[in-house]
Amino acid sequence: MHLSIKATNTYKHNGIMEIKNFVGLASDHAAFPLKQFVKKYLDEKGIKYYDYGTYTEESCNYATFGHALANAIEAGECYPGIAMCGSGEGISMTLNKHQQIRAGLVWRPEIAHLIREHNNANVIVFPGRFISEEVCRECLDEFFATEFAGGRHQQRIEDIPVK
Repeated sequence: MHLSIKATNTYKHNGIMEIKNFVGLASDHAAFPLKQFVKKYLDEKGIKYYDYGTYTEESCNYATFGHALANAIEAGECYPGIAMCGSGEGISMTLNKHQQIRAGLVWRPEIAHLIREHNNANVIVFPGRFISEEVCRECLDEFFATEFAGGRHQQRIEDIPVK
């Protein structure tokens, strides 16, 4: 499902991360339970979100939902994104096929910090089968609380897209 929404509602979470309209979510069946936890986390924090799928634990293709989230971010409908699949790898690969997406696979808060600070990641990705809810929460807290450092890292991320 693809929405046509203009990014007009921008706000900051904890005074650090700018959220445009809402956070976009995507998962496959293997990470569906973790996505339900992420929704509760976002509700607790008062952060709006839109779920680009999947909506059940029935076997599905992670790429379908990864592309939907990436397209929404590139269209300015949402920012940032949170994605997950069983290993986190498949949906990461899918997301990173999009030129404007910088998705980082995270399993520790330190990595969540670095994907924001050094890579200006616009999607955090979780390995749904290999991360606890507690660690997921810590990673989300760190992701939302970390600013992009800019400086020497700016040129590095500008060199990422295929030209």
